[in-house]
Amino acid sequence: MPRVAPMSSPPSPPPGPGTAPSADRSRRAPRPGRPRRGAVLLAAAVLLPLPLLAGCSGGGEEEDDAGPPAPRDIAAVPRAKVADRSTLTWAVDALPATYNAFQADADAATQRVAGAVLPTLFTLDERGRPQRDPDYLVSAAVTQRRPRQVVVYKLNPKAVWGDGNAITAADFEAQWKALRGKDSAFWAAHNAGYDRIDRVERGANDREVKVTFAKSLADWPALFTPLYPKSVMAGGGAFNDSLRKEAPQAAGPFQVAARDDKQGTLTLARNPRWWGDPARLEKLVLRAVPREQRVEALASGRADLAELTPAAAERIMKVTAAPKEKSDKDGHSPGLTGSRSPVTPPAGHPSVVGSPSAPGGRARPDGSRLDGANKPAAADVTALRGLVVRKSLEPAYTQLALNAASGPLADERVRRAIARAVDRKALAEYVLTPLGLPAAPLGSHLLVAGQPGYEDNSDAVGSVDPHAAMALLTDAGWKEGHGAGPAKKADGGGMPGAGNGKGDDGDEDDGDGGGGDDQSNAGAVADGKAGHGAAYDNGGKAGAAPARFKDGKKLVLRLLLPKGSGAEPLRAVGERIARQLDAIGVRTELVAVDDGGFFKDHIASGDFDLALYGWPTGPFPATEARPVFAKPQPAADGSLVVEQNYTRVGTDQIDRLFDQASTELDADTARDLVGRVDARIWAVAASLPLYQRPELVGVRRTVVNAGAFGLASPRYQDIGFER
Repeated sequence: MPRVAPMSSPPSPPPGPGTAPSADRSRRAPRPGRPRRGAVLLAAAVLLPLPLLAGCSGGGEEEDDAGPPAPRDIAAVPRAKVADRSTLTWAVDALPATYNAFQADADAATQRVAGAVLPTLFTLDERGRPQRDPDYLVSAAVTQRRPRQVVVYKLNPKAVWGDGNAITAADFEAQWKALRGKDSAFWAAHNAGYDRIDRVERGANDREVKVTFAKSLADWPALFTPLYPKSVMAGGGAFNDSLRKEAPQAAGPFQVAARDDKQGTLTLARNPRWWGDPARLEKLVLRAVPREQRVEALASGRADLAELTPAAAERIMKVTAAPKEKSDKDGHSPGLTGSRSPVTPPAGHPSVVGSPSAPGGRARPDGSRLDGANKPAAADVTALRGLVVRKSLEPAYTQLALNAASGPLADERVRRAIARAVDRKALAEYVLTPLGLPAAPLGSHLLVAGQPGYEDNSDAVGSVDPHAAMALLTDAGWKEGHGAGPAKKADGGGMPGAGNGKGDDGDEDDGDGGGGDDQSNAGAVADGKAGHGAAYDNGGKAGAAPARFKDGKKLVLRLLLPKGSGAEPLRAVGERIARQLDAIGVRTELVAVDDGGFFKDHIASGDFDLALYGWPTGPFPATEARPVFAKPQPAADGSLVVEQNYTRVGTDQIDRLFDQASTELDADTARDLVGRVDARIWAVAASLPLYQRPELVGVRRTVVNAGAFGLASPRYQDIGFER
């Protein structure tokens, strides 16, 4: 069951101009029967193209009994302690482009509205486990496995749409027919799961739904969420067009009441026909607020809750954290969030890179200013005292992606060398520890720590070991540059903004691998220009090794990064990776590109060597993650159909294991299969999960039952202000 519904924002990218060779062109239309998973540009906290259905143990040890390393942080209180009939304003990136969560341009706001106004048959608990929602389901179970899987849903007899009509089997049948992929009149983003259904029919009565599958589906709880009324699923016109402008009939604690595009607000009001616990809020207002303006919006009262960048969160924490405040017996400091004490990021940390803290009060990316030694201006202190930052880890992670389509990274030995050189633990600590969050590196591509079935499978590629990495490079034919002679210059592969292979003085690198220009200006980023060297500054333990050459060509890889004002954290991580690769003789060009073209023009088209971006995870990895790691398939015109596998490498074994896991109805066996497929993905060494994404949410101190939800679904009817 998706934490956010099937699609994320913005729409899947159209073909970009990229420079990938014709044999590796990607067709980015989804294959029938496959979901599309929502990629995440983690630096800017922006959900980018594609959908979503839905520190480690040390290699193979299951974590089933362990909860999330960072639990949700929402100031949970009983409903009786929540004030009645108030209004809360929630900052979003933009108002929904459509109210249809199954369209390609559904965005994060679409999912937020759907969660508050439409049926969600299964919600997620604190460990990300699907739980039947009794407001909609009396029961839901597999009643038959052979010869065909049958699932029977018994609906809550009180459940009705906003027009008073009962929620019945007819709504389920209409949604299946719209999403199964057999009717081109419906412009659905995907049909995963629905394409496996043979029929949907009325059971013993209208409140019982019988679903018979043509092919078994382990992830059946992901279906029919959100559920739409048959009135908007019965025809392509309503499905494709009407839902772009008009909200559907509500069947949740809220309904859409008003939209003001000029003011950038969407107002949700209590649903008078709601049969469950009534919403404590009278109104829930979604307001479009740019991320760089959110601290000001919170301070001025234009917003009560807003997701923040690390720099913006730090600004609030510096005001709300009292250095002399005593912690309680559990070590919790009520001055920050009531859940854990703040940790001030050091200078140069990714949460403050690009957000100067030096004396002089230089401007920060979020528009604030700092006076003296990283202290907030006096005006901030008064305005921000009523705010807190709630923190957790999202069900999403940052990865280093390696494009295996061509060039040096087409050789698995080179990819494995990169994997053995990157110190994932150091990077996780660098990003998360100063934020007061657990900092273990992520050990899985398919699940995050705390989710059932999570295990660390990274031993399939090996632990960090620069010496082993250098041996792999040597075995692949990339020798140290001593005596290699002048190197053939890397020209950036035609990539916009690529480095020109020259030092700051304009002289060409002499390619002797012994230092010189190779040890200057490491990690600098300026519209694609980057130095190739400098000390590997992970504790100062290593410096740049001699450059590697093969057939007279230096081993240089382009590391793609976004260059927007919100991307400083990701660029700081990229600079650290560049220094780690220097230590094994691999030089990097840090290529910064506009955020808007990061996916469309580069990642989706294959125009990169290395890149930092992320993926969400959900409770149904066998269904959700397959398109990301499936083996690319050749098309009739010679191009490569990559789905969402932008690393452009996979194996038949990975595909077989995904298929087995998606049809296995025994939960323990399915988890074992998911672990096996993850180990094979690690062995391919094309995607290196680094760390979970920090979830930082600024809220008014009186807001309860909302904040950093972690792996859990929001319960909208319980959100409000403390009495």
